[in-house]
Amino acid sequence: MYRLLLSALSIIFCFTASAVEVTDLYQDILKVDDKTRDTRLAASRKALLNVLVKVSGDESADQNSLAQQKTQDISDYMLKFEYDESTTGNLKLVVKFEARKINALIKELGLPLWGVQRPLIAIWLGIEDNWRRELVTQESYPQLEQLIYDKAGRRGLPVVVPLLDLQDRRLVGIPEVWGNFSEPVEEASKRYSAERSITARMYKQPDSENWVLDWRFTNDDLFELNRLTGDKQQVVAQMIDTLAKGLANEYAIDPNAYYEQAAATLTLKGTQSFVDIELAKRRLSNLSVVTQATIIRKTPDLVEFKLNHTGSVVDLKKALGLDAAFRDYVDPSAFYHIVDKNSLEYQWIGE
Repeated sequence: MYRLLLSALSIIFCFTASAVEVTDLYQDILKVDDKTRDTRLAASRKALLNVLVKVSGDESADQNSLAQQKTQDISDYMLKFEYDESTTGNLKLVVKFEARKINALIKELGLPLWGVQRPLIAIWLGIEDNWRRELVTQESYPQLEQLIYDKAGRRGLPVVVPLLDLQDRRLVGIPEVWGNFSEPVEEASKRYSAERSITARMYKQPDSENWVLDWRFTNDDLFELNRLTGDKQQVVAQMIDTLAKGLANEYAIDPNAYYEQAAATLTLKGTQSFVDIELAKRRLSNLSVVTQATIIRKTPDLVEFKLNHTGSVVDLKKALGLDAAFRDYVDPSAFYHIVDKNSLEYQWIGE
């Protein structure tokens, strides 16, 4: 069975999507020693701070003094809690929070707000150890693979470490990852429906116990733009943190703008039936920045929707860009296609 995502991350996605929905964004799971009230309260307060990091994309959100103060009123934000005793010898507390109240707290704290639709990232990591190079998989480096999933889960970041089975190896091996040959890596990543791909290489510094980790997106030019040095597990964790921070900067929105209501008209072409139109309406309504989607006009060629949304048109387009069911409309009769950053004219691709 494919280890596409760590089960604790609870991410649902389909193989035609360019983004996945992080369904556990407003919950956290922590190990606890017992079921006493004091232990539960302490863990729940820690869980709230962890959720603020996931929802905002800001790794220092849990250090915010006002946020720490707010944990004293934990019951104001908590939806429910339960204990997980499925793993022998490990007692875990699962704490779920109310999304609306967490979003309001994010706004109060002045933190960014990163929605539940997030890009899935394929991580191809090669390691040189004692002059031998290998790619990280569950079999070759199980602890590092687990660390990647655990750390990404803490940041609400959907990731996949490729299986490196025969199907993968027909396209990608050590040379492609070590040299960051983008085309075969991106082609292999399609199998996992990854929107973005990362190649990374880790090796020891000469005459040192420190490890160097160079990583980049496959569409970047130089590895050295993202270079980390330190303990093996430390640099892998730092890579995930840096990656999450960069993606949050790209996709998160201004929390104050989030609560400013606006309206826009979206023109959608390519729907073939009533079912298509209803599916499009449902997907638009589910976008993190859309509060209501209403059909205002239908013709044989197009459907117009009025979208009540929060944030700016740019934020709305960011959300649409993460849903593969919609694509910028390209006029087939136009000699050149110029993308207007404020245009809301889309082609329906469907599910």
